[in-house]
Amino acid sequence: MNLWSRLAGLAALIGACGPLAAESVSVASPDGRIVVTVSDDGGTARYTASFAGREAIAPSKLGLMFLDHHGFDRDLAITATTRTSHDATWEQPWGERRLVRDHHNELAVTFAATTGPQRQVTVRFRVFDTGVGFRYELPAQPAFTGPLKLIEELTQFAVGEQTEAWWIPSRQFNRYEYLYRKGRVGDVEDAHTPITFRKADGLHLSIHEAALVDYSSMSLLALRPGIFEALPRAGADGIKVHGQTPFQTPWRTIQIAPDAVGLINSDIILNLNEPNALGDVSWVKPGKYLGVWWEMHIRDRTWGNDGIHGANNADVIRHIDFAAEHGFAGVLVEGWNIGWDGDWFNNGDVFRFTESYPDFDLPMLSQYAARKGVSLIGHHETSGHVANYEAQMEAAFDLYKKHGVPAVKTGYVADAGDIVRFDDKGILRREWHDSQFMVGHHLRVVKAAAKRRIAINAHEPVKDTGLRRTYPNWMTREGARGMEYNAWGSPPNPPEHEATLAFTRMLSGPMDFTPGIFDLHPNSRPPLRPDMPRSDPAIRPQTTLAKQLALYVVLYSPLQMAADLPENYAARMDAFQFIKDVAADWEESVAVTGEIGEFVVMARQARGTDTWFLGAVSDGAARNVAVPLDFLAEGVTYTAEIYADGPDAHWETNPYALTITQRPLRKGDTLALQLAASGGAAVRFVPQR
Repeated sequence: MNLWSRLAGLAALIGACGPLAAESVSVASPDGRIVVTVSDDGGTARYTASFAGREAIAPSKLGLMFLDHHGFDRDLAITATTRTSHDATWEQPWGERRLVRDHHNELAVTFAATTGPQRQVTVRFRVFDTGVGFRYELPAQPAFTGPLKLIEELTQFAVGEQTEAWWIPSRQFNRYEYLYRKGRVGDVEDAHTPITFRKADGLHLSIHEAALVDYSSMSLLALRPGIFEALPRAGADGIKVHGQTPFQTPWRTIQIAPDAVGLINSDIILNLNEPNALGDVSWVKPGKYLGVWWEMHIRDRTWGNDGIHGANNADVIRHIDFAAEHGFAGVLVEGWNIGWDGDWFNNGDVFRFTESYPDFDLPMLSQYAARKGVSLIGHHETSGHVANYEAQMEAAFDLYKKHGVPAVKTGYVADAGDIVRFDDKGILRREWHDSQFMVGHHLRVVKAAAKRRIAINAHEPVKDTGLRRTYPNWMTREGARGMEYNAWGSPPNPPEHEATLAFTRMLSGPMDFTPGIFDLHPNSRPPLRPDMPRSDPAIRPQTTLAKQLALYVVLYSPLQMAADLPENYAARMDAFQFIKDVAADWEESVAVTGEIGEFVVMARQARGTDTWFLGAVSDGAARNVAVPLDFLAEGVTYTAEIYADGPDAHWETNPYALTITQRPLRKGDTLALQLAASGGAAVRFVPQR
C-alpha cells in the first residue's frame, strides 16, 4: 500500500471513529540532559524542550502556511518517525577551533494532514549536548505542484514569561546596528536573532538559525509575553519565501546551557551546515590588517576626491610600509574607486568598481605591497544598489584577481528596506537587507569571489548562520555596532557593549569589529578644515587601553584589523606588541567565565602552536575576576605576558593606564585580574623551553 492510500485510510478512520489519541515522541541529547518531545495533540504539531528536567521551551507550535496551497496549521497527525545517531569529528580550515565534534541524536517526525488534500511534512530534530536544531522538509508530492509562496512560518518559541532578554529590534531602519537592550521578555516586540534569554532558574537560551540558503532571514515576533513566532523577512512582493518542492527551511536553533559561557562553548550552528563545498581552500588565509579607514571616520581624510582623499598613493604606501615592518598581512583601502563624491549614500548607481580615482594606482600599489610581503585588501561599497553591483561584480573580482588582492570587504550602507534591484520586467524593487533576494545575492558574491580565490568580509550583511563551513572564503561579517560608532555615534558604544556582544551577536559567527584604537580621544583635536568639523569630543571609545587589546581575543575574527592610525601605534609600541603577537586563527577556544553584559573571559590557543592567549573585558563596573587556568597543557610552565589596567585606570578619567608584567603560571593556577571600569586584560602564555 502506498503512502497516499495509507493517508486516505487514516482520513476515513478519523471520519468514522472521531479523533485519534494524541501521539508524542521524544529524543534526548547524547548526554541525556536535553530532551525534546514532539506531539500532535489536538491536531496541532507541537514540541517542547527541557534541560536536566527544567523547562527550556514550553509547548510550542509548528507549521507552515502558503498563499496558493493548503498548509500545515491544524488537523495534523504523526504518521512516521525515524531515529539516527551521529558522532564524528571534522576539521575547520580556519576558525575558533581546528577540530569540531558533531555528536547528536536525530528524530525525524512526519506529520500528515487529516483533512483536505493529502499532504505531509517532516520536521527533523537534531539534539546536541548544547542545544537543538530543527527544520521543515517538504518532499515532492501531488498537493504541492508549481511555485510555492510561503506567507507564514508558524514556528513558535515559548520561553516563558519569567525570563530576561538581550536583543535588538528587527524592523527598524538601521539593519542590525543597534545597542542591545536588556529587559523582561515582555518588553520584546520583535527581535533579530541571535536573541539571548536567561530564565528565572538561571537556564540560558539563545535562539538563532543555521544554514540560511534560498530562504529569508528569520527574526522573532512577540505573540504574547514569553511566546515568539518565527518571522521570515518578506520580499518586495510581500511573499516571505518563494520555492518549490522538494523544499527545506533553514535550521531553527535553540542553544541551551546552565550558565552564560555555555552558550559560547557550542558548535551546533556550524554542525548544522553542510561541509566545505569549495574543495581546496588553502588559499583562504586568516591574518591581521591595517587600513585606510579610521581616518575617514574621525575626519582626517575623506572617501571622496576633494583634496584630502584618503586613498592616495602616498598614504597607502605609508600603511604598506608600516604593515610590512610589523608583520601585518594586509592593508584595506576604502574610497579608491569612482563614486564616492557627493551623496554616495543615496546614489549607489554611480559606483564604478573597476575605475580608480587619479591619485590611486592599483597596479603600482599592489606590486609595491607584494614586494613587501603585504597584500592589498579590496573594498566594494554598494550603497545598497545591488543591481549596479551585480552588473559589475564579475569584472570587479577579475580586476582584483589580476592584481593579487586576496580578500574584499563588501558594504551595503543603506536604510533597511532600501536595497535596489530590478525584477524580470525591469521594474525597480526595494528589498530589506535580510530578504530572500539578499540571502541569494550574498551567496552569489561569495561564489563569484571563490572562483577567483578571493575571500569576503561582508559589512551591512545578512547575518551569519554558519555558512562559513560550506563556503570557507566567507570569512567574517559585521552585522552589529562596530568601532566606527565610537567616532561619530550618538551615543557611542557604551562600556557594556562588548561584554554583551560576546553572548549575543558573536554566537552567530565571526565579526569584523575593528578593535585596537589607541587614541581614545579622537575628536578632541581641532578640525582639519572648517567644513569638516569633528564629532563631539565626548564621542569616543568608552574603554581603557587594556580593553582594546583584550578585544583581539574576546571578539573573534579571522581577518582582524588594527584599526587606528600607524602614528598612534608608533607612540605606544609597548602596548602594540600584543597586537603584533596575537593570533588570528585558533587551535582551540574556551569561554572561561562571564555574565551577559557584565564581563567575559576568553582563552584561545594559537593554531599550530602551544601558545595561548586570554582576553577579559568588563562593563562600566570595576571588578576582580579569578580565572582558573585549566585550559593550559598539563605539566607545562608558561611565561604569562600580562597587559592589564593600571591601578588607577578608568575609562573616563585615566584610560591609558597600563601595566605590563611577566610571571610563570601553570595549569591549576588561578590568575587574579583587576579590571577597571570598562577595562580589560590581555595575556599571552608562552611555554617555557
